[in-house]
Amino acid sequence: MTQATEPQRDCDLCERLVEFRHTHRELNPEFHNAPVPTWYPDAKLGGKNSVRLMVIGMAPGLKGANRTGRPFTGDWAGDLLYSTLCEFGFAEGRYQADPEDTLKLRDCAITNAVRCVPPQNKPIGQEINACRPFLVNSLSRLKNLKLLITLGKISHDSTARALGVRVASVPFGHNRQFEMDRYAVLSSYHCSRYNTNTGRLTEAMFHDVFRAARKLIDQQE
Repeated sequence: MTQATEPQRDCDLCERLVEFRHTHRELNPEFHNAPVPTWYPDAKLGGKNSVRLMVIGMAPGLKGANRTGRPFTGDWAGDLLYSTLCEFGFAEGRYQADPEDTLKLRDCAITNAVRCVPPQNKPIGQEINACRPFLVNSLSRLKNLKLLITLGKISHDSTARALGVRVASVPFGHNRQFEMDRYAVLSSYHCSRYNTNTGRLTEAMFHDVFRAARKLIDQQE
């Protein structure tokens, strides 16, 4: 099993995702069009050793993170995620949907359960399983990581499996808290356009999750 924390640029583990990637490299050669790596704080803000919170999404958006190469950057979901991270002290600077903006992470890293963009934004089980070792290895390298926030059921279930926990024993639900392995885990509805437009997830509901995260981390200091 791979010990890498990130897939190679031309990762060939998932035939469907490889084909989709090649299609969009031809259609949109200016896009990142490759696995989107985990985003960590800058070295000046402590780098990987400072990470106490990991936010785990589902997969990059076609014209968001797949375009920019930074998780949630350019995705509709990024507007709510990054404003919330700034609100609760997990990021600073200004988010402008561009990896060259002034936004910086603090004590927090951001990744996805599936690192490549899937067709119709829907990864299949085989793809989720193939990418999970990268999540396992990423978590294992963060010695000060204490808390995970899973955005959506796919992220939540894959994280549970990555930590060797039976999914049935930790059923997904919004703003639910679990203990998995050595981590506290908070689950949240994904901050997607669909969820926010339909009212399934409001800004206040999303803030509740990160307020709980802030409290948990502050209690560990």
